[in-house]
Amino acid sequence: MNITIYDVAREANVSMATVSRVVNGNPNVKPATRKKVVEVIERLGYRPNAVARGLASKKTTTVGVIIPDISNIFFAELARGIEDIATMYKYNIILSNSDQNKEKELHLLNTMLGKQVDGIVFMSGNISEEHVTEFERSPVPIVLAGSIEPFNKIPSVNINYKEAAFDATTEFIEKGHKHIAFVVGPLHNPINKEQKLEGYKEALSKAGIPFNEEYVIEGDYTYDSGIEAWQKLNTLPERPTAIYVGNDEMALGVIHGAQDSGLIIPEQVEIITSDNTKLAQMVRPQLTSVVQPLYDIGAVAMRLLTKYMNKEKVSENIVILPHRIEHRDSTK
Repeated sequence: MNITIYDVAREANVSMATVSRVVNGNPNVKPATRKKVVEVIERLGYRPNAVARGLASKKTTTVGVIIPDISNIFFAELARGIEDIATMYKYNIILSNSDQNKEKELHLLNTMLGKQVDGIVFMSGNISEEHVTEFERSPVPIVLAGSIEPFNKIPSVNINYKEAAFDATTEFIEKGHKHIAFVVGPLHNPINKEQKLEGYKEALSKAGIPFNEEYVIEGDYTYDSGIEAWQKLNTLPERPTAIYVGNDEMALGVIHGAQDSGLIIPEQVEIITSDNTKLAQMVRPQLTSVVQPLYDIGAVAMRLLTKYMNKEKVSENIVILPHRIEHRDSTK
């Protein structure tokens, strides 16, 4: 049997408004009445219906999180930051995987809005004009985490990806490398094409090193695409002596591919990866990595969303968090 607020009110001999005030922590209830209502709630096993409460208060204390793939360690760490801050501010999470599919992303967005969520944290590798139009039409606030959109209209939390790629490439250049490859994620993702690739090119240009298209290999973020990237690089007339890799899973493929070819890391090839997930420390040698504070990106995005949901003052809607390079054993 589904216990309702009406059952609690009748059993405690109080009005439904009184039960609602007790459930919502309203201080305007006599202590004796509050005690009686709480006892009845516990005895009957009443669980407040968040959506019903939302219809009355215009708030469901529920946040939608749309994520490309929760099984990917990159997004898992982001999601953990989102959830911890949501819990701190007493919000529940509805999480959905979009599989990086545009139609599914837009469908999930409308589904979340239909569930009366108070706000949405959205992650995607490719945010189009159509996405932005839908975001702007949304009746509730939306914040992007680890994702960018071309117009800077939607609040977001990221690092400076271009600067991070520039820093990693420059580190190789300062060690005397001239044959530097870049194994990049899908180039339809603006973070990869307009930020990371441009940072890599800019570092080469500044050092007077000509850009070689053959040194840029596009992968799909998977371990297998990292191995394939190494195989392509290994057949070039001038094999690279340093490789910057766009994510940790591909970096594992690159490092294993190079080792399978009999090369010693870092003596013959130096490698820097991008995300600094746990994977970077699970391989031998451990990977030098750009530290992208994934947990913090998720946490700050959720905190930013709470500010919008509670109509607090927001001083900065485009947040750029700092990055650094963590040196380990894949570089000299």
